[in-house]
Amino acid sequence: MKQLNKIFLLLIFFSQVIFSQSESGFKIARLKYNGGGDWYNDPSAEVNLLKFIAQNTNIKTEPAYEFVELSTGNIFAHPFLFMTGHGNIVFSDAEVQKLRTYLENGGFLYVDDDYGLDKAFRREIKKVFPDKELTELPFSYGIYNCMYDFRNGPPKTHEHDNNPPRGYGIFADGRLCVYYTFESNPSDGWADANVHKDPAAKREEALEFGTNIVVWILMN
Repeated sequence: MKQLNKIFLLLIFFSQVIFSQSESGFKIARLKYNGGGDWYNDPSAEVNLLKFIAQNTNIKTEPAYEFVELSTGNIFAHPFLFMTGHGNIVFSDAEVQKLRTYLENGGFLYVDDDYGLDKAFRREIKKVFPDKELTELPFSYGIYNCMYDFRNGPPKTHEHDNNPPRGYGIFADGRLCVYYTFESNPSDGWADANVHKDPAAKREEALEFGTNIVVWILMN
């Protein structure tokens, strides 16, 4: 199944059905936010994920740490935003409108609760989409099997409160525009091995899961 998925992915990319890549390669932008939360933690995470993706798919990547601010940055130059942290998040009214416009017009936001982010994120994303709910995705959803098989949903990379890992989404015109992992924390597994000292197999699993997220967004 993995090999078939890889062949399918190659065919898609060679036919140029690609969501967005710059000439230098696909990039992930870290979303900086106000409120006091540590939006900047584990800066090696997305760099390692992008390296893994380049090594294991035909997706050309630019493995560099880059952040963008809602208030001043051009988020529209980045098709994939990543947000994480442990604490509070606050979006201004202008930031809410900008983020909603971005997400409704092809942009994507992946949020990974690094423990302590949940309450603030749910409050702020409700400002962005007051008419939508974070909905738990079924394990049959394509993000869980488009490249690597996660038949039980998000992996359990780090233990928080002894609850099962969950994956939630928000859709705009039928397209997944926000994906949120809770009690899962795969981005910790993307960080350099000496940061969290996760076993190699656990890090590999987390990187495979991150690859699925990127592949799914590029395919849809």
